[in-house]
Amino acid sequence: MEENLSMFEGSKENQKILTSFKFEPGKVEKGYTDRRLYINLSENKIEEKFIDLQVKETFTGGRGYGIWYLWDAVSSKTKWNDPENEIIFCTGPICGVTQYSGTGKTHVVSLSPETSTVNDNNVGGYFAPFLKFSGWDLLEIQGKAKEDVIIFIDGNKGKVIIEEVPGINSDTYLLIEKLTEKYADDEKDKRNLSIVSSGRGAENTNLGILNVTWYDVRRRKVRIKQAGRGGTGSVFRDKKILAIVTKYTGVNAGSNNAAYPELLKKAGQRLTKEILGLDHIQNGMRETGTVNLLDHMQNYNCLPVHNYKFGSHPDAFKIENKVWHQRVTQNQAGDSCWMGCAMRCAHAVDDFELTTGPLKGEKVLVDGPEYETAAGFGGNCGCFDPDFILEANFYCDNYGMDTIGVSTTMAFLMECYENNIINKEITGGLELDFGNTEAALELIHQMAEGKGFGKIAGLGIRQIKKILVEKYGADAKFLQDIGMECKGMEFSEYVTKESLAQQGGYGIANKGPQHDESWLIFMDQVNNQIPTFKNKAEALHYFPLFRTWFSIVGLCKLPWNDIEPEDNKQKYHGMKAAKVPEHVENYCWLFEGVTGKHLTPEELILQSERVHNLQRLFNLKMGFGTREHDIVPYRAVGPVTAEEYESRKELYDQQLKEIIEFDVKDKTTEEKMKALRDYREEQYQKLCDAVYKRRGWDSNGVPTLEIIKKLKIDFSEVVELVKKYQS
Repeated sequence: MEENLSMFEGSKENQKILTSFKFEPGKVEKGYTDRRLYINLSENKIEEKFIDLQVKETFTGGRGYGIWYLWDAVSSKTKWNDPENEIIFCTGPICGVTQYSGTGKTHVVSLSPETSTVNDNNVGGYFAPFLKFSGWDLLEIQGKAKEDVIIFIDGNKGKVIIEEVPGINSDTYLLIEKLTEKYADDEKDKRNLSIVSSGRGAENTNLGILNVTWYDVRRRKVRIKQAGRGGTGSVFRDKKILAIVTKYTGVNAGSNNAAYPELLKKAGQRLTKEILGLDHIQNGMRETGTVNLLDHMQNYNCLPVHNYKFGSHPDAFKIENKVWHQRVTQNQAGDSCWMGCAMRCAHAVDDFELTTGPLKGEKVLVDGPEYETAAGFGGNCGCFDPDFILEANFYCDNYGMDTIGVSTTMAFLMECYENNIINKEITGGLELDFGNTEAALELIHQMAEGKGFGKIAGLGIRQIKKILVEKYGADAKFLQDIGMECKGMEFSEYVTKESLAQQGGYGIANKGPQHDESWLIFMDQVNNQIPTFKNKAEALHYFPLFRTWFSIVGLCKLPWNDIEPEDNKQKYHGMKAAKVPEHVENYCWLFEGVTGKHLTPEELILQSERVHNLQRLFNLKMGFGTREHDIVPYRAVGPVTAEEYESRKELYDQQLKEIIEFDVKDKTTEEKMKALRDYREEQYQKLCDAVYKRRGWDSNGVPTLEIIKKLKIDFSEVVELVKKYQS
């Protein structure tokens, strides 16, 4: 521990400034700076570049900018670890507003080591607002450094420094504490820093994340949120970036130089009143955060258990919401991951003592757990132990590894172990039974180190399947059925067998099966608000576009529908209620208030549609993005094994009899499973047909020339690409 605490002192002789750059601290006007900061690490080059007006008008900001500039930077042959791949940090016109909850999001775009195509993440913390108020709408990093570097951006002094710092442990927990001490002038100045880091797990796996910080003044601790999916942290460490540090002093209600501040105030006051008055009744985000979902998922048979075989478990009460309410520290102002957010859902467990790994015996702050982490390690891996979940949570964050990717991969490996596809000889002695917390923690440490069986586990499910088939003769069809990945990305933590819409939400999602694009399981399975193919297709058109909009303007999605007006369901019904119209009105006020441009709900969707379609086309550019890549593993659709079928035999038998008029009498479980599978796979294909048609795509899932012209994204390279796929 002492050696790590002095990690910068011992390596001072090796540290050197590679390059520095002076800039005029930018002034934000109506939410934009219209500048991007470009860094090439191979060439030690830093440049100021301007954002083209046509790009601004077409793609609005945030992820829209990121996808466009990445498209421009790479070719169809670029690999994620090629120097020309970029990692792009995006802000957005509404980013940094302090009068409305959830406006501090950073959006990150890069090519993914898991999917080999464009990937996007969103993450809280103070980084994007500080970057923007320093004068930059975008930070674009290309190339690779020879040794580890720190990029330091001082927004007040107008300077950027790239410093070479070899030989420093990249793990987040100690690194961010030391960097905060290094770059802050004093204790008060610590709140003016935000750091992006990762860890050794990102170096040794494809599942790397980014940790983004803010300083919790009450706890006097540096806190983190994660950009978690698709291996963005692995790109970060492949480029030899140890950390990016931003420093900015002077954030206030006027920092965005909004056109109509009164509209921001109006929207903010309405939402804050709802959060303070209703959150404790509706979701308890201020008490436990997203982990409140555990009880709902268990009750509605949607909680993943034993690699998504089952949707509930008798031991789930051991990790239910009230357990976490007792564990997380309550009433902490520092639980807002950006200034002015009343939702305060970024909870933490204080003084948790670690029992394994390099920090064994230390008492640490664990940022979380989120629902996905608790459901993944708890239910999916069959480890219903809060202490295990917290330790797995901490070490994944510390090592820079995705808790969703790690837990879903681990659950897959546990089922493989259960079926003797792998054994102790292959795992190096690890007994990967469901519920074996000791083996699970050891595997996390091995993954982070790139050692033992962890070296294989860290590749992610898609590449593991290939190894198991080619090296160990495993049944490829069975692995395809139970390997919960699509497009190369592991599923997030929902059992979707009884929600056709959520199956499509996962399978047709641009970046892979991540719920932040479309989360329709409650609308579909629980509330039955979208019963027909037409209803489902409309939902799978609107909601992914609405969620895309958050990422292009710099917003968090949680204040949209994790809190809603008290009379929302009385005033509106079905899909309209799910849209939360008064909150859509808030967003229109926010956009107009900041930019001065009046925006209707229909125009909001149009802004998103351009970005969403360009991302689909980006997949096409990289050799993906057609119907075959939208297929999900059968376990997302129905029961793969007799054990699964028998666990809900009454339900499945009833469906066979009533829906497809299949006589189950005297039929074996295998015969019934086949009939159910034929029907459900056909339903999924029909859903794809309906969604493609609603989105203006052809039957192969390719945006048509008509739709790209309508959206004004018919750039010559885009048109040429689409023409190649026309029948």
